[in-house]
Amino acid sequence: MKTVRLTVAQALVRYLAAQYVQAADGTREQLFGGVWAIFGHGNVAGLGEALYAMRDKLPTFRAHNEQGMALAATAYAKAHFRRRMMAVSTSIGPGCTNLVTAAATAHVNRLPLLLLPGDIFITRAPDPVLQQVEDFHDGGVSAVDCLRPVSRYFDRIVVPEQLLTALPRAITYLTDPALCGPVTLALPQDVQAVAFDWPESFFDERTVRFRQPPAEQIEVATLAAQLKAAKKPMIVSGGGVLYSQGGVEALNRFVAKHGIPVGESQGGKGALAWDNPLLAGSVGVTGTPAANALAQDADAVLAVGTRLQDFTTGSHALYAQAKLLSINVNTFDAIKWGGSSMQADAAAGLDALSAALGDWRADAGWEAQSRKLCDGWRRQLAEIVVSSRAALPTYAEAIGAVQASAADSAANDIVLCAAGTLPAELHKLWRTSRPGGYHMEYGYSCMGYEVAGGLGAKMAQPEREVIVMVGDGSYMMLNNELATSVMLGQKIIVVLLDNAGYACINRLQQACGGAQFNNMYEHCLTGPDGAPAIDFELNARSLGAEAETVRSVAEFAEAMQRARASKKSYLISMQVDGPQCTPEGGSWWQVGIPEVSERLEVREARARADEAQRRQRW
Repeated sequence: MKTVRLTVAQALVRYLAAQYVQAADGTREQLFGGVWAIFGHGNVAGLGEALYAMRDKLPTFRAHNEQGMALAATAYAKAHFRRRMMAVSTSIGPGCTNLVTAAATAHVNRLPLLLLPGDIFITRAPDPVLQQVEDFHDGGVSAVDCLRPVSRYFDRIVVPEQLLTALPRAITYLTDPALCGPVTLALPQDVQAVAFDWPESFFDERTVRFRQPPAEQIEVATLAAQLKAAKKPMIVSGGGVLYSQGGVEALNRFVAKHGIPVGESQGGKGALAWDNPLLAGSVGVTGTPAANALAQDADAVLAVGTRLQDFTTGSHALYAQAKLLSINVNTFDAIKWGGSSMQADAAAGLDALSAALGDWRADAGWEAQSRKLCDGWRRQLAEIVVSSRAALPTYAEAIGAVQASAADSAANDIVLCAAGTLPAELHKLWRTSRPGGYHMEYGYSCMGYEVAGGLGAKMAQPEREVIVMVGDGSYMMLNNELATSVMLGQKIIVVLLDNAGYACINRLQQACGGAQFNNMYEHCLTGPDGAPAIDFELNARSLGAEAETVRSVAEFAEAMQRARASKKSYLISMQVDGPQCTPEGGSWWQVGIPEVSERLEVREARARADEAQRRQRW
């Protein structure tokens, strides 16, 4: 057996660089688009030297915050529909623990992310080293162990030979459709530098095959029989449709053949073009009037590739009356809430179910009603995004102006967001006709994802305009990767809608009967000078981007043209009416409202919640 002598770090980097994936056009490209790294003690000497030697084969990118670079890597994988990914390396202490939020984001959203944090010395000879977390009861615990609950697979490399097993396992978890999520390989800093005679064949180039599990015939027959018995069926399209190779095409064929209306989850938006006659739009808490009306009437709901989280199901009260049928590659998701399940890839499952249904089509009256509701919502949407409802510009008007700023925006733009009011507004109002045109992180709803995520999405899809829509609250959480986008020449447009606080949670607080408290600047405890007047334009310019502040929708529309023409990342800041959001649509959402309160408003809100809770499926 031929061997090659390399350090653990060198072997790891060489192995990652040898992993390939077949692109849609038949060509091969590397599975890993690069490695993000902020060097510190624990990764600079071992892994850093290895990355330097391979910098022409596997590029290394530097960011400004470990959470930011891991969020960028997560967005990169999402924009590639989980077909390509990135790795992230940090030091042993704060750099490592800064990864926890990003790892949780990838974990909840079932997105691949390889984490390579440095770790303490395995020999413990120099302990305690700088940044070492010492557990008084377990000598084997380090800061890296914080990543265990937010990793699909975790391993600590204590001897070189371990990599021969750990790396293939890591690739399997990162690329398996059901197990997909973050993988952590903890790398003690002394072990990184240890040399070993590796089999040369371990570094042979490999093309990863993405599995698409087929459906079992008994499950297909069961779902087909239940769907045929339905008079008012509906489909809920989830992110699994987009991640399935051929899933989008399969869903379009299924809907056209069988005449069933579709509601979209946040993750599933974009699988059908916005003007598909049977697309009712978003469903659930942030749903459209059309989709939620159909959901309330449906007697069967076919959930395809969705986790059925509370926002999609109206806390399991929106279509609790319907028979639940699920197609999901993950058993954990497929069996939720007592539905009849088919464990299969979305494309394989839909095609098998369609074949079993034969020429069956939904009831003509139900299909006609669905088409009427869908068409009515599209006409209503066109009015909402241009009509003024408040003294200040509204979120809806800003969304409409972004879409109007490019004639081909429905096909070529990627709008990206994660938290606050905008996910609800965009879920209802953004129009896209191309998969991936709607990039929403709403599994974890991670404030701070937006700018970093925009950078990752742009690196994945450089030919498309990436428009980050973000509130002032999320922007203030994590904005420094705007500087990274400038440094890397990866232009993004940031539309910052300033409502002077956390307006979304402020509305929820009031809806739960609470007094306005600690969310908007005007309701926060401040010093004698009050809340700061933040100049977001100057902030963005200080990070190297171009920027401007506008005060009206008309000014904003002109600014969007300048932003599109710019070669550099561009921020547009505009004040918006914080309380005003699109009232059309929506459904109940369960929140823990106190049983005891001195406030009448809280007691009344609790009574309403108790009544709504009776409608839940279980």
